[in-house]
Amino acid sequence: MLMSSKGPARLIYGPNGFRQLSAGDHVLCSVSGVAIPLDMLRYWSVEKQEAYATCEIATQRLSPDA
Repeated sequence: MLMSSKGPARLIYGPNGFRQLSAGDHVLCSVSGVAIPLDMLRYWSVEKQEAYATCEIATQRLSPDA
């Protein structure tokens, strides 16, 4: 993993974790735009390659009606 620096990181999301492609200390929630520190990142979509700030946002975004 690359060293963190202030600013957004670029990640590839996998089924069991993520790989950091560029240095940064956070990613943005793809729905709310909230900054998510990398050490707090728990929810993402491998298929959509998106991060989510909360489980509620992830569930809403990934539901079949979304």
